Amino acid sequence: MHYKFITVEGNIGAGKTTLANMLSQHFSAKLILEEFADNPFLPLFYDRPQQYAFPLELFFMAERYKQLKEMLQSQDLFSDMIISDYLFIKSLLFAKINLPEEEYSLYQKLFDIINPQLVQPELLIFLNAPVTKLQENIKNRNRVYEQQIPDEYLMNVHDMYMQYIKQHPVRTLMIDTTKVDFLRQPKDFENLLLALEKEYEPGVHYLKL
Repeated sequence: MHYKFITVEGNIGAGKTTLANMLSQHFSAKLILEEFADNPFLPLFYDRPQQYAFPLELFFMAERYKQLKEMLQSQDLFSDMIISDYLFIKSLLFAKINLPEEEYSLYQKLFDIINPQLVQPELLIFLNAPVTKLQENIKNRNRVYEQQIPDEYLMNVHDMYMQYIKQHPVRTLMIDTTKVDFLRQPKDFENLLLALEKEYEPGVHYLKL
């Protein structure tokens, strides 16, 4: 394995946590998972987004920073493998969508102060799913506050991720998950493991499973 720090990313309902868990178990790696359930502003945000967007995003950024900082400081990146189910830049991307200009400007200043203190992943696995599949997954996992997420919001999240990936030299495996199911179709997971044996140059690599 060429990579000691791998992040799985994707839209809401893309299957990030499921795949991160599977990779962690396969490689006996340390696992960093988004602790979304601890954010008290999340249900409030979906009900009244304009009122609760800023505390929501601020809470997420603080918790992600604390979690990544503590985990990465306690690990030897030369010997211990780490799998996470989010990029720290996710904080800024969602803030860009959810916050008005003045609040986003303040948020970005805070982000720029703390982001350089974190180690960035060596490889990003991006799960690219159509909105119809995202909505199906969201419905099936049955988190009450997520059930009314509009398609437009999911499209905005998708576009923001694509813009970031295109503009930054992140070593990325882009996977179209329209017909992929790592949990129920073992061959998909096996093919991904084979792909991870390769050493990739920085940039986007489209992976067909």
